Amino acid sequence: MADQCQLMVDVDGGVEQLEQDVLARFERVEHNQFQDENTSTNSTSINTIDNNQNYTNSKHNEFSRSTINGNVTIHNDGQAGQDQYFSKLPYADGAAFNSRLWEHESHCLPETRVDLLQEIMTWSKDPRGACIFWLNGIAGTGKSTIGRTVARTWHNQNRLGASFFFSKGRGDLGHAAKLFTSLTTQLAIALPAIKPYVCKAIEEIPDIFQRGLADQWKYLILQPLTNHPTEVLPQSEIFMLVIDALDECQGDNDTRLILRLLAEAKTLNAVRLRIFITSRPEIPTRLGFSAMPGAAHQDFVLHNISQSIIEHDISILLHHELENIRTENNIYEGWPGEDTVRLLCQRACGLFIYASTACRFIGDLSWDPVDRLSLILKDDYVGQSRTRELDAMYTRILTHSIKLGDQYLHDKERLSAEFRRIVGSIIILFDTLPVDMLARLLDITERTVRVRLRCLHSVLDVPDRQGPEFPVRLLHPSFRDFLLRNERCLDHHIWIDEEKAHGDLFVSCLKLMSNHLKRDMCNLRLPGALISELEDGVVENRVPLDVQYACSYWVTI
Repeated sequence: MADQCQLMVDVDGGVEQLEQDVLARFERVEHNQFQDENTSTNSTSINTIDNNQNYTNSKHNEFSRSTINGNVTIHNDGQAGQDQYFSKLPYADGAAFNSRLWEHESHCLPETRVDLLQEIMTWSKDPRGACIFWLNGIAGTGKSTIGRTVARTWHNQNRLGASFFFSKGRGDLGHAAKLFTSLTTQLAIALPAIKPYVCKAIEEIPDIFQRGLADQWKYLILQPLTNHPTEVLPQSEIFMLVIDALDECQGDNDTRLILRLLAEAKTLNAVRLRIFITSRPEIPTRLGFSAMPGAAHQDFVLHNISQSIIEHDISILLHHELENIRTENNIYEGWPGEDTVRLLCQRACGLFIYASTACRFIGDLSWDPVDRLSLILKDDYVGQSRTRELDAMYTRILTHSIKLGDQYLHDKERLSAEFRRIVGSIIILFDTLPVDMLARLLDITERTVRVRLRCLHSVLDVPDRQGPEFPVRLLHPSFRDFLLRNERCLDHHIWIDEEKAHGDLFVSCLKLMSNHLKRDMCNLRLPGALISELEDGVVENRVPLDVQYACSYWVTI
């Protein structure tokens, strides 16, 4: 797919004015190139910040001239100068495991995943261990839950350097453009002594944020960690990086490149770095690991764990969630019974996502949990794959929502068409949108969208509140996989034709841009101005979020 298109906020002013603007830009580029070529002949002068554990809390500290390791002399002009460098680092909102985005996501319950978590912790402390631990497994086996759990543990131990949780369809979390710059920002908080070297790289390479992943890894992470003062950290200390859901990173070539670059961490001496990666065993990821020396990585296949161990852990999860549902709904003591829990465990077929989705469906406060449990346990689905029961549950949830959620509408074809239009768009969006903006993009009333989504809270996060910070989002990528594959989604009323959905969304984007874009929307009076040149908030205040989405992604649909 093509890269995200950068919006031109004003193209008015005529050909002559546009030509003058282009010439001025070329002059600035040549000037920057000349300065970059002569950087090596000039004395290195950059701003530093002290070795506080959190540089954001030390804004008023003053700094003097200092020398790091005796070979890099750094001139410091105070905290403001350092903040100016770090404010330039592009950051993917929601990247870190403890971001607001993931606040309500689950962690491993006590007495679950005991042996696996112990193996991961042992590896993370072994100075002779492999540089990378690859936890792989098919969709729904609990990889991200484990990723959040170990990230939280290392964070509490002050050993977490940085984390990045990929998530397809959530803007910058769906691609690698801001991966290394986001990791750099977090690493600089965990290891303040690398900050001068990061600032030095930004000063000497002004276009570092436009360069490829290899250069960003080398100059923003690898070299600063290589130059980290050895006396600052205990010799035995090992810092961790967590990369979750690498398979959801757009671009197969980027995936393989990321793995090749991360493997270079084994050359570090000043700071010992270990990298924990989770992903599905997709071909690009497997090829990336196969290109590494065997000693560089340690693998663990989740879906190969003994079935008895997995069923034990899923049983604990079901008991925990169903007991909460029983208490909240004042259901009789002992519900739903051991036989029912055992049956749900068997139907999960080792997939934690089956258990968690079933519990969300049963616990929906709009319905009677006893009736919903009975619906889940119906045995009227025929399939052969390991996802048979998960597919059956998704089918029941959606069929139930379409039939029972709107009893006053008898036109099933109309209902299914609206479902495919609305939910089909949600699962293929390149970035999430709140309900009102989604409705405007699709040219459907907001009420209609909310009515169609109100019974889908077990598979979608549909906030009641409005605003750009409350988007509709998938609860698990297995729901997208199910809807887009007709060999799994056997009901044509809910199956989403991906090609048609992209085509419909493309037309919606064009219509929205045609109806809302106008000359000089941001009132800049400056032909040819780019978003990157504007002050923060200008575009957000002048261009609605749905129009921003259409302008940014129509070309990639």
